[in-house]
Amino acid sequence: MDHLVVVTGGPGSGKTTLIDHLAGLGHGRTVEAGRAIIRDRRAIGAPVPDRRDPDLFAELMLSWDMRSHREASGRRGLVFCDRGVPDMVGYFLDQGREVPAHVREAARLFRYHHRVFLAPPWPEIYAGDTERHQSPEEAERTFEAMRRAYPSCGYATVLLPRASVAERARFVLDVLATAPAPRPL
Repeated sequence: MDHLVVVTGGPGSGKTTLIDHLAGLGHGRTVEAGRAIIRDRRAIGAPVPDRRDPDLFAELMLSWDMRSHREASGRRGLVFCDRGVPDMVGYFLDQGREVPAHVREAARLFRYHHRVFLAPPWPEIYAGDTERHQSPEEAERTFEAMRRAYPSCGYATVLLPRASVAERARFVLDVLATAPAPRPL
């Protein structure tokens, strides 16, 4: 699945803006699970379980990410994924909880490009909104959890530069063009 490229990190670090830009250049993309679930549940008048029931929220996000992976797998060309299944490993690490066996198994089965792009916290561009409730401190913790989660799932992380969206996109495409073949797990 080397055509599925994950961009991850903490909230408010420019991930979605970068993916939107790459999509504008003609590449495929997926939608971030957490935001989509919050939007969909609000649209139908259902409670949003993000803070009230983190286990339910985790299961919904895992299901969304697995479905997104299956859909993106059939596309041609690069598909930039706004987070991936291993983010769920990070979700549990961030909470200081044991990662459930089925989450580890999902991260083992649903594979992506061996290099994952990690967006560092960027306080100057961070902004909350109706779907982003995390504080800048929580965003930093999420980044650190992803920095641990992806290598634990067999990926190499590449830190994105704090640069304009066009420069970030060029950086990503350059790294992908020069990426050596992955090592078997």
